[in-house]
Amino acid sequence: MTRWTPADYNPDDFANRRHIGPSPAEMTEMLKVVGARDLEALIDQTVPAEIRQAEPLDWPALSEAALLARMRQVAARNKVMTSLIGQGYYGTFTPPAIQRNILENPAWYTAYTPYQPEIAQGRLEALLNYQTMVSDLTGLPVANASLLDEATAAAEAMAMAQRVAKSKAKAFFVSRNLHPQTIAVIRTRALPLGIEVIVDDPEALDPKAVFGAIFQYPGTHGHIRDLSAECAALHDAGAVAIVATDLLALCLLKEPGAMGADIAIGSSQRFGVPMGFGGPHAAFMACRDEMKRAMPGRIVGVSVDAAGNKAYRLALQTREQHIRREKATSNVCTAQALLAVMASFYAVFHGPIGLRAIAQRVHLNAVTVANALRAAGADVQPDAFFDTITVRVGVGQAGILAAAEQRGINLRKVGRDRVGISVDETTDTGVIARLLDAFGITEEAVPAEAPAIPGELLRDSDYLTHPVFHMNRAESEMMRYMRRLSDRDLALDRAMIPLGSCTMKLNAAAEMMPVTWPEFGALHPFAPPAQTEGYAEVIADLTRMLCEITGYDAFSMQPNSGAQGEYAGLLTIQAWHRSRGEDRDICLIPVSAHGTNPASAQMCGMKVVVVKSAPNGDIDLEDFTRKAADAGDRLAAVMITYPSTHGVFEDTVREVCRITHDHGGQVYIDGANMNALVGLVKPGEIGGDVSHLNLHKTFAIPHGGGGPGMGPIGVKAHLAPFLPADPRQEDGGAVSAAPYGSASILLISWAYCLMMGGAGLTQATRVAILGANYIAARLKAAYPVLFMGNRGRVAHECILDTRPFAQHGVTVDDIAKRLIDNGFHAPTMSWPVPGTLMVEPTESETKAELDRFITAMLAIRDEITDVAEGRIAAADSPLRHAPHTVENLVAEWDRAYSREQGCFPPGAFRVDKYWPPVGRVDNVAGDRNLICACPPLEVYATAAE
Repeated sequence: MTRWTPADYNPDDFANRRHIGPSPAEMTEMLKVVGARDLEALIDQTVPAEIRQAEPLDWPALSEAALLARMRQVAARNKVMTSLIGQGYYGTFTPPAIQRNILENPAWYTAYTPYQPEIAQGRLEALLNYQTMVSDLTGLPVANASLLDEATAAAEAMAMAQRVAKSKAKAFFVSRNLHPQTIAVIRTRALPLGIEVIVDDPEALDPKAVFGAIFQYPGTHGHIRDLSAECAALHDAGAVAIVATDLLALCLLKEPGAMGADIAIGSSQRFGVPMGFGGPHAAFMACRDEMKRAMPGRIVGVSVDAAGNKAYRLALQTREQHIRREKATSNVCTAQALLAVMASFYAVFHGPIGLRAIAQRVHLNAVTVANALRAAGADVQPDAFFDTITVRVGVGQAGILAAAEQRGINLRKVGRDRVGISVDETTDTGVIARLLDAFGITEEAVPAEAPAIPGELLRDSDYLTHPVFHMNRAESEMMRYMRRLSDRDLALDRAMIPLGSCTMKLNAAAEMMPVTWPEFGALHPFAPPAQTEGYAEVIADLTRMLCEITGYDAFSMQPNSGAQGEYAGLLTIQAWHRSRGEDRDICLIPVSAHGTNPASAQMCGMKVVVVKSAPNGDIDLEDFTRKAADAGDRLAAVMITYPSTHGVFEDTVREVCRITHDHGGQVYIDGANMNALVGLVKPGEIGGDVSHLNLHKTFAIPHGGGGPGMGPIGVKAHLAPFLPADPRQEDGGAVSAAPYGSASILLISWAYCLMMGGAGLTQATRVAILGANYIAARLKAAYPVLFMGNRGRVAHECILDTRPFAQHGVTVDDIAKRLIDNGFHAPTMSWPVPGTLMVEPTESETKAELDRFITAMLAIRDEITDVAEGRIAAADSPLRHAPHTVENLVAEWDRAYSREQGCFPPGAFRVDKYWPPVGRVDNVAGDRNLICACPPLEVYATAAE
């Protein structure tokens, strides 16, 4: 007789059945190894009682089905219009093959930044294609692998120009024809650096009075002009010429490099990346060859592997801010890599002929509109343009804007008497008819045949000549190319990525799906508020939850990376000090703080004073007290990471905050390790005045091969009036081009919080701490664990000390590369302590995957023992020859260990083994012979020989 037994399994419990990896039974086994009675006992042993929050997070959780239904309701509150606003954001058509195979493919969106090049050859090739595309279209030889947005790229170009200019002038010239949001961010970045910003018409430029100048081409209102004379005049004065430009326009227009520009910047958004209410989109920068070593951000270069085969890698990597700290020239360490990959594939998908055809269609549609308006008696400017015109409508401005809106079109309001019209790839005859009807023109427009581009401004040089841009564009071939590249990579869809401080957790499909819905993807960031009520609801509710999680009173969603959040937070502190008539410029930063902190402080014009660590990894309180007192009334802020990057909860955190406040400073708590705090500790309640949150870490936005990210900042009430303002206000302290940064990916974090619920988020934190302590407990006999905390526990990450093995010739690099043979991405290498590995398992990994990683690490330890005890030399060991490729497997084998040991070490899958496409990459060769664009085919042949 069958009995009815109620099931205790809730399939709708997203937090415990989908997001959190270990089952209750597995957690029990892990707790036994750790030596804790239960999960709460472990937390009590790990997190100081005096900082624990009093009230639990208590909002209810939604199932995946309920979440998607809620998202549909919210999406319906957004009104999708045809946007002809322009101003740096344009309608575009994302080829379905790219949407499905790149944007919606976890092989691409769960990958990490390509620091380990052997397991990132696919995304590195895609990013090299991106650099080649940018370099070719701008006419400048070196491009980087994307920046955050056009406005911040312009600000980075200003700072770069100051570094490389021969002129000693202190001012920077900004053409009035730049997009307003770009001018706003330039002003923000210039103020703390003491740079005078001169905004005027190009005709007013005095080259001798400035170290550099930036022009928009085409201008924000459509104007195009040859900038050769301005560039030459700047060069004569030892100054730098920068051009903000549009990649689609450059398919027809004379390129900046041909005009003598030193640097070109812009956004690749209209190359197939939805507007998304402001982002994410990949910005770009290209420069003259002699300036490449001063360029911020990441550059993909070409090197060779151990066998002499061509291999890609990040070049000039020592400029990364985690390494250079207070000597950094920029805090840019996040690139919008996933979006750069999309833009690069858009160029591969269409090729130069296709891009030119799209550009010609866009331009002729704009000319068609201009001709029809002029024929009806309208005053249309300018005479020469690419895709944007401005129409003087006088007192009828409001009526025209309203009439266009009634017909489903948004136009740009320009001043009090004009409207702007920017035509894009999605503009068709129907849109043109509706647009003209809003002006009272009912006759069918006559399609233009002649361009409105002067002959001297028409491009006469070739671009995208590399074979990759001329491949057969049948969808079958495109699909296979995307698959080949993704197969070369190791992403989270294949294996655990145990990177300390980077929190590579599950990016659930249900969280990702709404991002590509038109109701969220097709909105312009400057659309009227009545059309964006859905986004307003998302942002308001996410803000409410983040305030509850952190104990802060207000949030700004504008910073579009964690480093950008650090910068915005420090600016907020500075603005508060200024409002009180105080001139404070010293920032105390412990060596245990996050690596980008010193760079952010430098960018704010602060003087960085480094605070020592105590032997147990805590902040040296005596050193901190002394340096705070020395700073006195110049102390602006302290930047701490909590728990620290050493992976411990410090008992002295409240004391550090008290000392800072006693000296009049403000406390910045870096949110990099928020995954150890959610539901347990509120930074705003332990003394923090401001924190940024890495939504791409703690709150489930995927890393995407190096971005997108979001770094919103939370502040206590007294700092709220000084948060970044709308970037359309030129003097408002904006840090990004759009009011809410990369707004479309806020949907992911909101969905994550809704499906986890308050209790689920807290449980995730507990399990993350359990996972790290489980790894530490199982590996501490093989690898010393640094900084176990005062109670013998680590936080959500632990540092394995591999430095003792150096005496036997085994390096941390050897261990990292050997892990590739086991099918793992290495933990964070040599940071924050050189020669160590920092491991963060996250709550999403199952016990089986944790055990597989532990098995791999123990097997590697046995191989180190073989070297230490003289059974094999380090140079002959599998450690030094790692990683092993299929080519190694099938080639003649003359090594001092077996094929089995080399290619199938413990922990590696047998059937589904990941094979790296290249052997160990030669970093020195790549930097010594810097190649940052797709090499010609003969280079491939030479490498093969």
